[in-house]
Amino acid sequence: MNRKLEELDLNLLKLLKVVVDTRNTSTAADKLGISQTSVSRGVAKLRETFGDQLFIRKAHGVEPSELAEKLAEAAADMLTPFNNVLMEYQAFDPLEYDGDITLCAELSLIEIFGKGLYEAIHDAFPKASIYLSYWQGQSLENVLDRKTDYLIHFEAYPFPQDIYVHHIHDIEVCLVARKDHPVLTKTTELEDIHDLPLIKITSDSTVGRHDILDDVYLDNGYKPTIQLNSHSLPIIVSALESSDCIKFSSSYTARQSDKLACYPLPSKFHKFRKFSVCGGYLQAKRGLPLNQHLHQVVQSFFNSITQPPEY
Repeated sequence: MNRKLEELDLNLLKLLKVVVDTRNTSTAADKLGISQTSVSRGVAKLRETFGDQLFIRKAHGVEPSELAEKLAEAAADMLTPFNNVLMEYQAFDPLEYDGDITLCAELSLIEIFGKGLYEAIHDAFPKASIYLSYWQGQSLENVLDRKTDYLIHFEAYPFPQDIYVHHIHDIEVCLVARKDHPVLTKTTELEDIHDLPLIKITSDSTVGRHDILDDVYLDNGYKPTIQLNSHSLPIIVSALESSDCIKFSSSYTARQSDKLACYPLPSKFHKFRKFSVCGGYLQAKRGLPLNQHLHQVVQSFFNSITQPPEY
């Protein structure tokens, strides 16, 4: 019996309960929405598993044995949690969800897109408590520990297989500096601009010893000069406006001020012309309605964005 029990179709347990309740295979078939022949076959499979003593045939139906009644009661107890979970999933309403939603985004992405992201998520989940933070040293661990529902980062970041990652946006990269920059208006080749001071946005998500853009400087025999490294986009914009500093960034940054402009990326940085942005969450959460809705909201937000022209 043990081997047959392991192979038992859970649908047969539901059938068993209905036959016990109705005491009639024809009525059971109507209630289950299947043919009477299918019910009879199901009862035969149940007898193969549990023995011939399950039901006694009578003129107008079947009489369940004590074993059948106890099995039906146990089946109901076992199937109820499954039904409750399914009902919870099917009944999930983002407009009524009043729990927590925790997102973590790479710092430069949250600085540029954070306001729009918050508004999109708040519109979709108006009763939720939203926690939107920037990526830090422990952020990956928080995702793996189920403390963070959703992440937004660059696709180049090496995420483990435990995290489901999907593409959501592409960002075209350029140089950003003040308008009428005395050097960039003439040339943007690395040989001519390598000594211009750089401004960076502080990030705890850099992989390796150097920023990957710094590696291009170093590979060509130059040492990058960092004048400012800050978490704050307004501070970075102010520094760019008032100096000859440059920043490897995008037209999203340049649009933060009418005193800034985009300039062509140096040819040696051609392979970094585009950065892809990804969204992700724990693989184990892929079936959860919260994560499915959250993914749709984030993807829709980025689908609605058109990057400003550079020139």
